[in-house]
Amino acid sequence: MGEEQRSEFAAVAREQLPWLYSLARRLVGEAAEDAVQECLIKAYRGFDGLRDVQAAPAWFRQILLNCVRDRHRRDAGLPRELPVDPLPEGSLYRRIAEADPWPYSDSLHLDFLAVFEEDDVWCVLDRVQPLYRVPLVLVHMEGLSTGQVARMFGVAQGTVLSWLHRGRKLFERELWSYATEHDLVAAPKGARR
Repeated sequence: MGEEQRSEFAAVAREQLPWLYSLARRLVGEAAEDAVQECLIKAYRGFDGLRDVQAAPAWFRQILLNCVRDRHRRDAGLPRELPVDPLPEGSLYRRIAEADPWPYSDSLHLDFLAVFEEDDVWCVLDRVQPLYRVPLVLVHMEGLSTGQVARMFGVAQGTVLSWLHRGRKLFERELWSYATEHDLVAAPKGARR
């Protein structure tokens, strides 16, 4: 790669870096820097193949997703599924209704969600195991289809749907735990603080 191409790569990569790091944080948490570094190395090696610089955001995203997929496969071998016990009092919806932290509210569940700042949501998401967090982020935040995620991980689409279902349940449980730990809602009736 010549000096001109290196300069062009540096400029394009610098533009993409904040977004890449943000996405990597959502997908792999504390390993985000390593994932981005791996992505940049692969992008540098393949920069000659990028014909249109306007396509750089999608190109970098795909490289990062491939790095995350490879990391996921390498770290987990074949992913093992973890059982998800139901919430002791049922669903999050039922828990909020029983705790009734905002009496006389016509939109109790929206009131519950409104107490969470964006950073709170990311903290809750970080509590979910990567096996379930990665598909949640890819489908619900990055807009990939379940078919795309299935092809990316080399699994059946039904497996991705199962991961999403379990991931949502784990996220739901962690959302309630986080809210009670951080006094975002009143403790459920009869519960100790």
